[in-house]
Amino acid sequence: MKPIFKTGDLKQYRFVVQAADVAAFHGKVVHPVCSTFTLAREIEWATRQFVLEMRDDDEEGVGTFLSIDHKSPAFIDETVTITATVESLKANELICAYEAKVDNRLIATGKTGQKILPRKKLAALFNTA
Repeated sequence: MKPIFKTGDLKQYRFVVQAADVAAFHGKVVHPVCSTFTLAREIEWATRQFVLEMRDDDEEGVGTFLSIDHKSPAFIDETVTITATVESLKANELICAYEAKVDNRLIATGKTGQKILPRKKLAALFNTA
């Protein structure tokens, strides 16, 4: 693992909310806004950008937690900007805080956790589950 980031380092990622991203269960739309599931996926991708640069060829990142505190909705066709910030990096564990916004409107805040592990160790863990 390459220790190339420090506390306070930032990454930004943007996505446009699509009709397929709304809150729906079993084909029925609950709310015509960005779903928690979609937001979670995009937050994980935003914070993974650090891992993609840090990991060695024989390593991979694995998520350890995700928190989402909703503040306001994101509507179809709006662009959500996720700003991820390194909160801590201890040994092989990366903790990021993030903010998701549409322009100046805060959509969500929270944190993610990821560990960078050897691919062989992950394969062994996943084969015994």
